Amino acid sequence: MSGIRKPLISGNWKMNHNHFEALHCVEKLSMRLTAEDYARVDASVHVPFTDLRTVQTYISSEKKCFILVGAQHCHTEDKGAFTGEVSPAFLAKLEVRYVLCGHSERRQYFGETDEGVNAKVKAILKHGMTPIMCVGETLDQREAGDAESVVRAQIMAGLEKVKAEDVSKMVIAYEPIWAIGTGKTATADDAQVMCAAVRAQVTDTFGGETALSVRIQYGGSAKSSNATELMAQPDIDGLLVGGASLDPDEFAKIVTASHPA
Repeated sequence: MSGIRKPLISGNWKMNHNHFEALHCVEKLSMRLTAEDYARVDASVHVPFTDLRTVQTYISSEKKCFILVGAQHCHTEDKGAFTGEVSPAFLAKLEVRYVLCGHSERRQYFGETDEGVNAKVKAILKHGMTPIMCVGETLDQREAGDAESVVRAQIMAGLEKVKAEDVSKMVIAYEPIWAIGTGKTATADDAQVMCAAVRAQVTDTFGGETALSVRIQYGGSAKSSNATELMAQPDIDGLLVGGASLDPDEFAKIVTASHPA
């Protein structure tokens, strides 16, 4: 992990916690994070849409709480006849700072394409929020030796016609699909190789200065027991945490374990 880039630890709650449970969870998390944690690490929670207002109101009212509000998804348009979708403009009004796009579950279950991810990246940036663009390979692609080429292609497509200055402010999350929710985790060395490939692709497309600024997360069964080792890698600037983020005690331990030396 480079000292240039402040780590970002993001908790993706997925479709868990109603708004009562969300309030209790973020209250407990807030009590477990210290001023030193906030000074050293950015921490975001990506909650279901129905929880956003509750969580945002609590965080805004607590002067010592600096957890950042994140969303899991958004539409590409500001408004229109898109039943069931949520506008990025609406999220921005709720002080959402980070929005996931291209998560493997969105790609797998909802048919999200690289082109759609690209449109969402632009929509999120348009409203002053930061995209966390997810990329990653399947087990079959890894075993075929195609992991790096797949991830590089996803990056090129997802960032097509995005300005270098915008890319430099983004987060790219490398999440090996075979490690999500399976309990399997890429070794720290494997994660570093792929995160380095992500940064190399950004360098190739947008230049070295942009690549030095963009933050790269690792996602895939991250937990407190492996957070320190993962975060010690030079190209891993943060973690995208799934199930472990639903437990405030465990998520706080992950944040603390991710402090730079």
